[in-house]
Amino acid sequence: MNKILLVTTCLAAVAACTQAKKEITAQLPNIVIIYADDLGYGDVGAYGATRIKTPNLDKLANEGVRFTSGYATSATCTPSRYALLTGQYPWRNKDAKILPGTAPLLIDTAQMTIPKMLKEKGYHTGVVGKWHLGLGSGIVDWNQLISPGPNEVGFDYAFIMAATQDRTPTVFLENGLVEGLEKDDPLFVDYEKNFEGEPTGLDHPELCTLKWQHGHNNSIHNGIPRIGFQKGGKSALWIDEDMSDTFLGKAKLYIQENKSKPFFLYYALQQPHVPRTPNKSAFCRNFGNGITR
Repeated sequence: MNKILLVTTCLAAVAACTQAKKEITAQLPNIVIIYADDLGYGDVGAYGATRIKTPNLDKLANEGVRFTSGYATSATCTPSRYALLTGQYPWRNKDAKILPGTAPLLIDTAQMTIPKMLKEKGYHTGVVGKWHLGLGSGIVDWNQLISPGPNEVGFDYAFIMAATQDRTPTVFLENGLVEGLEKDDPLFVDYEKNFEGEPTGLDHPELCTLKWQHGHNNSIHNGIPRIGFQKGGKSALWIDEDMSDTFLGKAKLYIQENKSKPFFLYYALQQPHVPRTPNKSAFCRNFGNGITR
């Protein structure tokens, strides 16, 4: 009887611990970081902007908490993202500067990051949007699994652009693989020299629907000249005007698939960084709702 009582007591204790763990997990809040590229403090209506209307962001601010003494660790892209995800000042890492699209992963895989920390607490972690923190070890084969990347620094799921909208490669990657890439049309990327026969914005401005400026005069895709050169991968190339909707769709899907458990989503928008390519139908729809650009 004593042995039976002891086993029963142990089982009850285990059940209690399991239940307590479930309750703690259920109490964990879902976390979404919306990270807009090149958005200034004064560009949002909640912080005083008048020329640009941002009613949805204003609603988030007005129904939540507004921070009025927050400071960016850097005024440029890669360093500020590095600091956000690692908690380390970017000037402590000499490589934490604006990276080309072929740069190796900037975050050490042994380094603590926000997604790693949250995974230890039971969170599922995801990143959707602009990455620009490097990929691989320096020599990237875009036709194979690219590692290390977001998945190796703590993200369970990753749907990203490698660098920026104005840089090559102009493709999306999902968990380390270029989305939609066909084996018989491989993708090649170079930041030093162009590929033979490929037009550039400098040599063929007549092919551009957007005039180049500030060195954006290399490979042309979707009428937009980029920084860097690329060849092939036609089936995988993004459509700039649809990019915001693509990222939004992936973000919504991630939330829907993980809403039953604690999740962390790093939703890194490419806007309002150049090139600015609003979707025409979305523009008309949003203009009718009082959103102007």
